[in-house]
Amino acid sequence: MTLLRRPGIALVTLLFLLLGAAFLTQVVPYRQIIEAQRQVSSAEAQLASLEAENELLQADVAALNTDEEIEKLAREKLGYVQPGETAYVVLDPPGSAPTTPPVVETPLPPEKTWVDQIWDFLTGDDLDDSG
Repeated sequence: MTLLRRPGIALVTLLFLLLGAAFLTQVVPYRQIIEAQRQVSSAEAQLASLEAENELLQADVAALNTDEEIEKLAREKLGYVQPGETAYVVLDPPGSAPTTPPVVETPLPPEKTWVDQIWDFLTGDDLDDSG
């Protein structure tokens, strides 16, 4: 009965509950929209990359139909020589091992505070890490 004596408190409580519910119902669709936009931009970038690679492969296919390219590949890959030519093979000296590049360790990202985690959740930046 104390709430009925103070209708202002009940009204403010109801208002906060409604605002909280409205906020929570808008966060999930907003995050889904952000994720969908990221997927579209990622797919567009992948499409552009594949189209560029396809153009390079089409150029390679066109080049493979020429006699000069066939002769070049036969010489490089199979070691063919024309009659009257002498072929030489250059070998590495024994004991010379190929050098391996040094391993570079990547530092771990710093841990985020709870405020940063909430902000990332609201803006959708946490979706980048999940893939």
